Amino acid sequence: MTADTHSHGPIQDCPEQWPVIESAHRFAGRIIGVRSDTVRMPDGQTVTRDVVIHPGAVGIVALDDVGRVLVIRQYRHTVNHLLWEIPAGILDVPGESPLRAAQRELYEEADHRATDWRVLVDVCNAPGALSEALRIYLARGLTEVPEGERHQRVDEEADTPVARAPLVDLVRGILAGELHNNVLASGVLALSAALAGDGLDALRPADAPWPMRP
Repeated sequence: MTADTHSHGPIQDCPEQWPVIESAHRFAGRIIGVRSDTVRMPDGQTVTRDVVIHPGAVGIVALDDVGRVLVIRQYRHTVNHLLWEIPAGILDVPGESPLRAAQRELYEEADHRATDWRVLVDVCNAPGALSEALRIYLARGLTEVPEGERHQRVDEEADTPVARAPLVDLVRGILAGELHNNVLASGVLALSAALAGDGLDALRPADAPWPMRP
């Protein structure tokens, strides 16, 4: 990445780890956990930070040949809303690569497969408290899974509708405050920026390094 430099160097994230003096686990759930870390800062002072431990996740912007994106609608109990989202899922299968997880989620949640995969954007969802890193892929060359081969969805996903929305409509909805899911917003806006910039073929390969993954 080309960036202006100043006294702190290039404008890009870099690894850093301040010493942890003490750590205590507070909660262990089905997916997430919580621990409290006492951290020594560079000035010698110590602070305690609660960390929500998360295994990481992937999302998929699935783009068809006429500029439409696959979206699904799912109930989210934490915010009491039905949200339009892109297919996504946590990295909770031991030994499964992020790309394989993304391919599985596209199949399970949206009844589609894709032949062309690239990394669209990597983000930290809430780095002030949450360890989750998210990789969003761009998937092209879409084919619909035949009825008899589809995944049997359960729980909140049981009645999930799948739709195709023009990219321009999704961008408008995000900026108008009509669409709120952060994974959808990150992926859609990154796709829009890529199309306006160097193009989709300039995106990173699907197996690009991911140093932020927990």
